[in-house]
Order: sequence, then structure tokens, then C-alpha cells
Amino acid sequence: MALRFCPKCRSIMRPVKVQNRNVLRCVKCGYEEEANGASLTVKTTVERAPTATPIAIADSTQQLPKTRAICPKCGNEEAYYWIQQTRAADEPPTRFYKCTRCGFTWREYE
Repeated sequence: MALRFCPKCRSIMRPVKVQNRNVLRCVKCGYEEEANGASLTVKTTVERAPTATPIAIADSTQQLPKTRAICPKCGNEEAYYWIQQTRAADEPPTRFYKCTRCGFTWREYE
């Protein structure tokens, strides 16, 4: 069966079963039409991403610089920080903070 697009909003239509009938339904606006053909086979393959290796920050936080940042958990006004590229290379890096008092870690996107 060929890929079909909704005549109303031009979004992709997906095959679904409705009351023992095969229909094509628009994922955006809900438009439905009868599916041409005896049966529809929907095959979905979900590939599992390899387990990401966590990046460990050494316990010796003395090597990390400190800055003035308010901890959302305890209200302390000082935190260690580091910058890491977590998204695509053309996007700004993510700044991570770790509270000097309670050790809570949070992030800030630039």
C-alpha cells in the first residue's frame, strides 16, 4: 500500500482498525477514509539505543569552579559548575550546577 496524505491538512495518514474495518486516519486532524485493499499490515520496529555511558564527575569538586547560583532545592547561593555539549554541535552547550551545600545537581540551557 502506498503512503497516503490527508486531503484536508496534508499530514500523513496511518492505518487503524475501527469496528473491524480497516481505515486510514490522519494523525493531525482525524480525517478518516476507507483503506483500499483486503488487509493492512502495520509493522513498527523500535530499536533500542545502546546504553549511554554516564559521565562521572570526580568526587573532588575542588577542581570545579564555583559561581553564584541559587540552588532550587535548599536555596544555597553558591554552586560548582561545568559546561557540556549535550545537544547538536550547532546548538549552545548545557551548563550544569552542583550545590556546594546539599549536592543537588541541576542544568541550565543557554
